[in-house]
This record gives sequence, structure tokens and C-alpha cells, in this order.
Amino acid sequence: MKKTMTRYSLSLALFSLLSSQTFAQQTKVEDFTAENLFTNNIEGPNFDKAGNLYVVNFKEDGTIGKVNSDGTCELFLTLPKGSTANAIQFDKAGNMYLADFSGHNVLKVNMKTKAISTYCHNDAFNQPNDICITKKDVFFASDPSWKNSTGKIWRIDKGGKETLLTDQMGTANGICLSPDEKILYVNESVQKKVWAFDVDLAGNIANKRLFASFEDGGLDGMKCDAKGNLYVCRWGLGKILVFSKKGKLLKEVQLKGLQSSNLVFSPNGKYAYVTLQDRKGMERFNVK
Repeated sequence: MKKTMTRYSLSLALFSLLSSQTFAQQTKVEDFTAENLFTNNIEGPNFDKAGNLYVVNFKEDGTIGKVNSDGTCELFLTLPKGSTANAIQFDKAGNMYLADFSGHNVLKVNMKTKAISTYCHNDAFNQPNDICITKKDVFFASDPSWKNSTGKIWRIDKGGKETLLTDQMGTANGICLSPDEKILYVNESVQKKVWAFDVDLAGNIANKRLFASFEDGGLDGMKCDAKGNLYVCRWGLGKILVFSKKGKLLKEVQLKGLQSSNLVFSPNGKYAYVTLQDRKGMERFNVK
């Protein structure tokens, strides 16, 4: 297939050439945890309302780790046999939800009792990979088929009822909402594209449009900050790219590890915490 230089990849090339050194000096990247505390499936960092940080696959797959403020880690939960989490979200009541890619579920965890239940299951799921949640406790889930380089996007309404929104995706991976919940961003790891959709009040998506595309590396987790800027994990390149909501490349953060799989912002918005699959641990950088 003939390769073309999109305006996004051109912007990226010029940005990297002219400004990466300046931004590297402005952005302090540091280790947050030690290496090799998690498996190479480390993913899905998220904070609960109390400010506790949780990350999937601590020491072995099928677990959830709790990461303390000093970067030390402890086992929080072991999932049922056959389940492996890839993403963590919390609802307004404080319950934890997990994208269980090997069990083809979204699991629910009662944080007081640690009881685990199946919130949503569908045999048509390839593997729920990443999830984001609205203020009304409605989920959007990316669902890639790595074997076929295709993917789906699902909406899971409160109570666990799933609706297929589209099956016309590549390997759908990172997924997140804008702060006003009017735009859904979904990236495709193999195709190296980030798409944006409009979201209506009923949770339906429309007006699919290309937000950014790349010639190298991979794509993994994404998050929007309070201003609506989109932070994109460039898996294999060890970078976090920051785009404005209009698609302008604002910043490039070079990490120590290469396989950046996901990120989350601290409750005070001061830091971004990144999971690194090659280092099997976490780094963080200042965002203010």
C-alpha cells in the first residue's frame, strides 16, 4: 500500500525535529514503582474516590495490585480462574469494573467485600480491551480482534445491557471520552489511527472522523485531561503525545520504557502515571 504523509504525521515529524528537546527539558519523567513488579500485561491504571491507585496484573496475570503513594505495591485482588483484567473504571457508588479480556466479560467488584460478579457478558465479544465510563455510569468498550485486525465498539448501559455501536473498526484499543462527554476517541493499534465520534444524549455515536494517524509504532491507552487535551500512548516508541481537542500536537513526552500501555492522571491533576509493559512497572511525569 502506498504510504502518504498526512497532515498529522507531517505535524508530528516537524514537531519532533524542532521541539522535542525543548519539551523533554520541561517535562520531568521519573520512576514511580520499581521494575518487574507486574507482568508484561500491566495496564489499566486508575484511582478510586479516596485517591488509591489500582493497576492490573500484579506479579501474575489475573490479579489487581494496589499501588501506594510511595510507589510500593501490594496484592489487592485475585480474579476467578480464566479472567484477566486489562482496564479499570469506577462508578459513582465506588464499585470497580474490569475489562476481562480472557473471560470476555466486564466484571464488577464490590470494594467493601471484594466480591466479584459478572456485570456484562456477550459471546459476540472478541475481548473487551479498554473501557471508559460516563457520569451516568454508562460504559463504552473497545473490542479488538487481533487475529483479524478488526474491532468493535460497544455501549454498556447501567445494569449491564450491551449494545453494539459499530463493528467497522480496525484493532480498536484505547478509548476515552472528552470532559463534556460529547466526543468519544478510539484508536486502532495496528492501523495506527485515532478516530473521533460525536456522542448523543442516548449514548449513540456518529460522524466518525480521523483525528490523527501515524507511520510508525503502535497505539494503546488514551486519556483526556480536564481541558480536553488528548494524551495518547505510543506503544513501542515510549512516548506520550498530547493533542489539543482540535487535533494540534501540543507536546511529546519521552519515557524511559518503550511499551507505554496506558495512563491516568492523579486526582490533583499534577501528574500522569504511565504503565510500561517492557519495564513491568510505572513511570510518572508532571503535567502542570
